[in-house]
Amino acid sequence: MRRARVVVIGAGHNGLVCAAYLARAGLDVKVLERRQVIGGAAVTEEIVPGFRASSASYSLSLLRPDIYQELELAKHGLEFYPKDPQLFLPLPDGRHFFLWRDESRSLAEIEGIAPGDADGYRKFNAFWEEAVALLRPAVEATEPPSLDELRAYLAGKGREEVWRYGVAGSAADLVSRFFSSEEMRGAFASQGIIGTARSVYDPGTAWVMAYHYLGGELNGAGGTWAYVRGGMGGVSDSIAGAAREAGAEIWIDSPVGELMVEGGRAAGVVFADGREIPATVVISNLDPKRTFLSLVPGGALDADFLEKVRRFETKGCVLKLNAAISELPNFTSCPGAGPQHRGTIELSFSLEHLDHAFSDAARQGFSTTPFMEVFIQSVTDPNLAPAGKHVLSAFTQYVSTDVAADWEQVKASATESVLALLESLAPGFRESILAMDVLGPPELEEKLGLTDGDIFHGQILPEQSFAERFAYRTPLAGLYLCGSGASPGGGVMGAAGRNAARVVLQDVVDA
Repeated sequence: MRRARVVVIGAGHNGLVCAAYLARAGLDVKVLERRQVIGGAAVTEEIVPGFRASSASYSLSLLRPDIYQELELAKHGLEFYPKDPQLFLPLPDGRHFFLWRDESRSLAEIEGIAPGDADGYRKFNAFWEEAVALLRPAVEATEPPSLDELRAYLAGKGREEVWRYGVAGSAADLVSRFFSSEEMRGAFASQGIIGTARSVYDPGTAWVMAYHYLGGELNGAGGTWAYVRGGMGGVSDSIAGAAREAGAEIWIDSPVGELMVEGGRAAGVVFADGREIPATVVISNLDPKRTFLSLVPGGALDADFLEKVRRFETKGCVLKLNAAISELPNFTSCPGAGPQHRGTIELSFSLEHLDHAFSDAARQGFSTTPFMEVFIQSVTDPNLAPAGKHVLSAFTQYVSTDVAADWEQVKASATESVLALLESLAPGFRESILAMDVLGPPELEEKLGLTDGDIFHGQILPEQSFAERFAYRTPLAGLYLCGSGASPGGGVMGAAGRNAARVVLQDVVDA
C-alpha cells in the first residue's frame, strides 16, 4: 500500500535519484519536469541533426558507487569508460605532454617536460589518496560536519595539512607545495577553479580541487574521469529507468508555478497553468534561490532565513561551447590523429595563465586567453556524429555578467577568444566548424534553471559546503531539498538526492 504521495520538482539527476529510492520504498512518487527532456544539466542533445553532445555536464567521476549498485544502473543502460590519456596538454611554445592512467607512463612524461617534478607527482597522488579517505565520509553523511568540526576532526587525526592545503587554502598554494614547474602547476591547479568565480590564488579553491578528487571509484582509481556512452544523458536515462521500474511517474513539460502551503506546511504544488497536485511531501531539485524565493509563497518562511538564501553566493562564470566539426583539430605540438584526441585536452598553461583569465573577466567580462577543458568524445564513441565527423565540447572560464557591457557583446567576445586560442594551437580549426551552440550564464539560467548560471547551484567554496550548505530538511515542514544546493554540493554525484530520500523516509515512513 502506498504510504504517502511525494512530488519531486525537477528531473535533474538528483531529483531522479531521490525519486527512485522513495519509489523503491513504496511511496507514490511523481517527478515534474518543466522541459521536454529529463536530466537537467546531465543531458545529451543535438547541436544539429546527426551531431549529439553532452550539452552541459560532460564527464563522469563523482557518481556514488552505492547509487550505481543499488539502483542497478548498468541494467538500466548506463555504460561508461575511463578516459586514457586522462589529460593531453598542448603548450603555447609547441611542446606537449600527456598524463595517463598508468602512473609510470605519466612519470616518464613529466620527466620529459619538467625534470624533477616526477617525485612531486608521486607525493601529490599520495596526498590526495589520504585526503580523500578523510574527507569522503562527509559526502555520505546526511548530517555533515560544520567547518569547525571538520577542522577539529582532521587535527585530531594529526592531519592538519589536509585542512590547510586541501580545504582552507588556495589551489595555487597546494600545487606549489608539490611542483616547481609552471607547466605542472597549471596542469593541476585548474581543478580548483572549475565552476568557481575565484582566482586560483584565492583561499578555499583547494576545497574545490579536493571536491573533484572525491570520485573515481567507479572508474578504478580515485579522481579518474570517464566518458558516458552516448553522452551524459545516459546517466539521467538510466536513473529514470530505475525510478520508473520502482513505480515513479515522470511528467515532462510540467512547469510548477508555486508551492501549496496549508497549516504551515507544504501541501502540494500548483502548475504554471493553475492545476494542482496535493502531496504529503514536496522535494525540490531546484537551486535554493529558485526554491525559496520563487516557489514558496510570501510569508511562509522567516525573514532571517530568506536573507540567508539571498546571501548564498550563486555566480556563473562558465562559457560552454559545443561544436559539430568536419575533422579533428591538428595540434602543432602533436600533429595528426592519436591519443591527444581521446581524453581531456587541458588548456591550463600556468598559474599566471589561470589568474590572468580570472582578472580579465573581472575587468572586461571575458578572458582574453581562457582556461579550457576540451573533449572530442566522438573519437571513442562514434555514434555521436556522422562517419568521419565529430563533436567537440569546450568548457571554458571565465565570463562575467557583472560588467556594464551587453551580454551578447560579452558572449561574442568570449566565444572569439575560445576559437582564437584553439586556432593558435591547432591551425585550421575554425574552418572545421559546421555548427556551434554556446551557453553562458544567461543561457544556462534560461535553459536549465540555474540561478545566475551557477553550475553547482551555489559556489562550492568551504564557507558554502558541509553543514554550511543548505540542509535537506527546510524550515517549511513537508518541503525538502534534494539538489546540488544541498550538501554536499554540485556535480553529477547523486549524493544529495540519495541523502534527501533517506531523510524523507526517516520523517515519513519511520515516524
